[in-house]
Amino acid sequence: MEEDDESVPLGGKVMEEEKPTKGLLYFVKAPVEWFTMLAVEMHWSFVLGVVVVYGINQGLGGGLGRVGTDYYWKDVQKVQPSEAQVYSGISYIPWIVKPLWGLLTDVLPIAGYRRRPYFILAGFIGVISMLLISLHSKLHIVFALLSLTAGSAGVAIADVTIDACVAQNSISHPSLAADMQSLCGLSSSVGALVGFSISGFLVHLIGPKGVFGVLSIPFGLVFLIGMVLKEPKIPNFSYRQVNHKFLEASKSMLTTLKCPEVWRPCVYMYLSLALSLNIHEGMFYWLTDPKAGPAFSQENVGFIFSIGSIGSLLGVLLYQNVLKDYPFRSIVFWSQLLFGVSGMLDLILVLRLNLKFGMPDYVFVVIDEGVSQMIGRLKWMPLLVISSKLCPPGIEGTFFALLMSIDNVGILTSSWGGGFLMHILSINRTQFDNLWLAILIRNIMRVFPLFLLFLVPRSDPTSSILPTEMFNTKVSAETTGVEKIELVSLVHSSQ
Repeated sequence: MEEDDESVPLGGKVMEEEKPTKGLLYFVKAPVEWFTMLAVEMHWSFVLGVVVVYGINQGLGGGLGRVGTDYYWKDVQKVQPSEAQVYSGISYIPWIVKPLWGLLTDVLPIAGYRRRPYFILAGFIGVISMLLISLHSKLHIVFALLSLTAGSAGVAIADVTIDACVAQNSISHPSLAADMQSLCGLSSSVGALVGFSISGFLVHLIGPKGVFGVLSIPFGLVFLIGMVLKEPKIPNFSYRQVNHKFLEASKSMLTTLKCPEVWRPCVYMYLSLALSLNIHEGMFYWLTDPKAGPAFSQENVGFIFSIGSIGSLLGVLLYQNVLKDYPFRSIVFWSQLLFGVSGMLDLILVLRLNLKFGMPDYVFVVIDEGVSQMIGRLKWMPLLVISSKLCPPGIEGTFFALLMSIDNVGILTSSWGGGFLMHILSINRTQFDNLWLAILIRNIMRVFPLFLLFLVPRSDPTSSILPTEMFNTKVSAETTGVEKIELVSLVHSSQ
């Protein structure tokens, strides 16, 4: 027995002396072996694409962009928090039309490739838009919003293209579906941690506009992924069939959406996001206000958000190592409940109750951000796994993009709803008297999705959600040959 072995004095057995070293090596080697396994199963260029798109472009770039954009609207364009919240929603519109990008990647190959040209397009759009807003001395607010929206479109196109690869691999490697989502979440969290960690210092050193110039680098790497991604060329593709394929893909999507196993979790995902009103801009203006709030500096804000990234990373690790095999409904229930409860930390902060307990604002905000982001990631991970399992073969990119678009409509609804709430409560650049009420209303709204849990499937991540007949669609049959060519190419290239 292990208990008896552990009681043997040092020197009694060689194995006991090696246990601590073996344990340390395990924690060092396990992540490397995990990455290696994914690279062997699905080719290194796919893993690199996930790291670049999720980790560098969305994670690191998103961290820099979030802080840079907050200060850009506040200090450069000098808009009200409710206006900034609305502008944030407008720049998010390219994510709502993700099915269009997904449909293009699935049925309209360029020069014989389905994925690579769209990475190149996304990188090009992103570089141009970021350089424009960075180099123009006095950019009108309309053109600034257009530039930010174009940059968002670049991120969205890259995202939907790598999502198509993830969804395709989730079907061909169903046992690795949760691992792939963990890779995506891990890359995003680590990238965001680095991005937020340096964001405050960069904003302080080169200003918000300078940060946008730096953001052209991640887009350049996305362009590079389009050059190196391992993807077989589609032979003799007939562009005359594009209209037919668009029509067939649209019919397949509608057929799939009519399936109760699909539309029910879609409704839940939308409502769980839409009902959680986003009042981030109001909190940001309050945190940086010298009179009403703690008056945090750029460096403080960047560090706080970086702690949030650590919390998000812990959420990914907790899901991957402890929770990924549990039924979807139980995880969603507890994460949604904790999500609503964690929002009360913002209320304690704004009411300054933390000071009465002797806890400084900075320490409390750091704890608040870390806990909130960890719970938010735990809430999101099982929904992503569900989404990847709802994609019928042949239109993986399109349908996964449709599911993410539904979620993004929920995020847009949340953002505009939060902006409207702050406007109604007269929360502006200098008045924050009703901010506590906005937080309280938001927290109450976060609990409502608990009454809709019957829409979430009871199955676990190892089970199939789609009915069997969904795997025998016409679109699936038409693309079987192409999918086999791609998989054979990946297997041979990895050996």
